[in-house]
Amino acid sequence: MTSYGSSSAASSRSRTNGLAIASLCCGIPGLLILPIVLGPLAIIFGAVGLRQSGAKGGGGMAKAGIILGIADLVLMGILIAVSASSGGFTWSVGG
Repeated sequence: MTSYGSSSAASSRSRTNGLAIASLCCGIPGLLILPIVLGPLAIIFGAVGLRQSGAKGGGGMAKAGIILGIADLVLMGILIAVSASSGGFTWSVGG
């Protein structure tokens, strides 16, 4: 008699690489929030996840994370270049 919810097929299925998922989860929000921090993290996690993808799977997610991490850094570089060429940021408080 088997217990409810236990299946031999569910336990034998391989799991996706956690670093590939972390790379994708750092790369997507990095396009909008903190690209200077999340971009390199996405690249690092993606590279390690891609190296481990043979045993655990998730090679596509790792590649996507690397591409998004590079896009984060390129976008940040463009934003810094545009900001520097236009005189930078100015803050005005009050009127």
